[in-house]
Amino acid sequence: MRALVLWADDNSSNLGVRALAAGTAALVQRAYPGTEMTFLAYGSGVAPVRVGDPKVLAKEMVTNRGGLRDWLRGFDLVLDTRAGDSFADIYGLNRLFAQSLLAEEVHRTKVPLVMTPQTIGPFSGRRAKLIARRNLHTATLVMARDQTSAEHSRALGRPVDHLTTDVVFALPAPERVVTRDVVFNVSGLLWEPSPHVDHLAYRKTVTDLYARLVAAGRTVTLLAHVLDSPVADNDVPAIRSFASSLDTEPEILVPTSLTDVREMVASAAVVIGSRMHACLNALSVGTPAIALAYSRKFAPLLADIGWSRSIDLRTAPDPVDEVEAALAGGTLDEECAATLAQARGTIAGAEGRLRELTL
Repeated sequence: MRALVLWADDNSSNLGVRALAAGTAALVQRAYPGTEMTFLAYGSGVAPVRVGDPKVLAKEMVTNRGGLRDWLRGFDLVLDTRAGDSFADIYGLNRLFAQSLLAEEVHRTKVPLVMTPQTIGPFSGRRAKLIARRNLHTATLVMARDQTSAEHSRALGRPVDHLTTDVVFALPAPERVVTRDVVFNVSGLLWEPSPHVDHLAYRKTVTDLYARLVAAGRTVTLLAHVLDSPVADNDVPAIRSFASSLDTEPEILVPTSLTDVREMVASAAVVIGSRMHACLNALSVGTPAIALAYSRKFAPLLADIGWSRSIDLRTAPDPVDEVEAALAGGTLDEECAATLAQARGTIAGAEGRLRELTL
């Protein structure tokens, strides 16, 4: 069998995107062992036309000169990840339109299209809602990774077929051997100006939290969850900038692969993560994680698997105090074990729904 995974890149410098690709592949392999996987994302170049340009796609849908439709028919199953959280209009209509046009083209081929476990919504504009409604109603199978996403889908007239969790929980976990104390993921996305949070407030939070942890006798290791690369969304420069302001030189972890970062978070007593998948990678290997959330995708997903240790940087009066409170108490490992069991159970349900497809 041949399967095509849309909008997830197994070679991305962003390890969250890699986790999305690898987790989706793992989920498919569990349902259909031996499946040949192909990944198609922005700039990947495996398709006969540029799929990230809505004008190119719209023209191709009319003319079929590039052979995209025939190429898509070469697959038995198409899995639409929407990059985890792009099935919304928060990144602009152009992104939503391009990804939705490709889903429409898949629909025309009659190849089964699965909306894989992902964040659905929000859709604030009328046009975005119309596009989303069309995509949801033409998909063969729709899965959401949190209850809020399921509610967005239901509001558009298409209840999801399965409510599950993030596909990272489909990945095999390395052995957890704790050799580090606090592993702190600092985000390059938030370190510089962005529409998510005030970057100066974020820098202050990072600085104050690190100082508070060290003063409490904790050993703090800094972790990049985006590989060092020319891409602007890069954790490494932010971490090095922060480390240069400290009186002592902390250990800095710069992974080279998804496997590498999963082994790193498995070595921690606890992870504090500014990237959602830094936290999800940790929880999925059995390491407690305190999330420093910057968008609505964090809280519903974590709550649905029974994990409450999340601080919203957009609304918390004092994130540092809240992290300290989240770290307090001696039940983190027990809570994490319960969360991991719950997450693995619900991802097994997603595997079952995939296996029910008639291919």
